[in-house]
Amino acid sequence: MDNLRHQFIEFAVASGVLRFGEFVTKAGRTSPYFFNAGAFNDGATLGTLAHFYAQSLLDAGIEFDMLFGPAYKGITLASATAVALAGKGRNVPFAFNRKEAKDHGEGGSIVGAALKGKVVIIDDVISAGTSVRESVELIRAAGATPCAVLIALDRMERSGKDDALSAGSAVQEVSQAYGIPVISISNLDDLLSYLARADVSDSLAPFQQPIAAYRQRYGIR
Repeated sequence: MDNLRHQFIEFAVASGVLRFGEFVTKAGRTSPYFFNAGAFNDGATLGTLAHFYAQSLLDAGIEFDMLFGPAYKGITLASATAVALAGKGRNVPFAFNRKEAKDHGEGGSIVGAALKGKVVIIDDVISAGTSVRESVELIRAAGATPCAVLIALDRMERSGKDDALSAGSAVQEVSQAYGIPVISISNLDDLLSYLARADVSDSLAPFQQPIAAYRQRYGIR
């Protein structure tokens, strides 16, 4: 696990964003961990989160012209990442969408800069890929090109019922469907590496085995 990924997992755990126990996912599974980006809810943690997004995007080495944040969590993530990028010497425009189109004032469903050039979609995680699909459609309809998706955590998890699991993860399916890379700040393997460290607190160590078992059952090979 490289240093940035290591630091991000530590940050997410310390912030209470990455939690351990028993949580029911959208797919109805009982997961031993849960990632809630909405808990990055003050200025300091949001600023640090934006640093991780911005640095991961720059480290990926892809060409991009602007950022797009799908409503609702993506709005804050894209705007904060734009601020962090500017602090790193890369000032780029950003935009986001409304859930309902506005029929007065400037109208429409897009807020912020005009969608053009190569656009990075920024979100927290990819579950069913719905927000990515909607974002890709909006970007292409404006004549721009979606060039990547940037997320915080890749759960590396297959979808479907236990007796009919998908061949790939939600992240892999999105990448294949739209022909664009999905960049993640961290993933499930990084989390397991973190929990395996000797200096992890005694309160977290018991979760290593349940998460490893969950990965064995639902994770991509």
